[in-house]
Amino acid sequence: MALKVGDKAPDFTLPSDGGGTVSLSKLKGKSVVLYFYPRDDTPGCTKEACQFRDAASQYKKADAVVIGVSKDTVASHDKFKKKYELPFTLGSDKELTTAKAYGVWVEKSFMGRKFMGMERATFLIDGKGVIRNIWRKVKVPGHADEVLKAAKEV
Repeated sequence: MALKVGDKAPDFTLPSDGGGTVSLSKLKGKSVVLYFYPRDDTPGCTKEACQFRDAASQYKKADAVVIGVSKDTVASHDKFKKKYELPFTLGSDKELTTAKAYGVWVEKSFMGRKFMGMERATFLIDGKGVIRNIWRKVKVPGHADEVLKAAKEV
């Protein structure tokens, strides 16, 4: 059953960049922008991460925490974060438990070949853990600004 606006966001605890962990339950009281992306240091994913980076101060003013999640390793996240000076946490979902809980581990198709992969999707979760907005099959240009606008209204 797919998650929808108004649903309680599934809790998660993931290993994160810098050797730490990130948990939704530890962010109670803050809005959370949880964005799933296919892979570190690829063109679309880098553009998306840099847009969130460039708007970081505005997200902070909106009292919103940005968290990026992919199935890449913590070591890969550390390199990606350092290379692009990303000021937010990157969670490593190697086991895909969080991606599956949010319904973003999906069948994809490329040049006639079908395979499983991470859907580019973003969830805006309020301070009580309720999903306030969902963007699926995200198109990168302008996405971080659109999410920011919604975060300011939560």
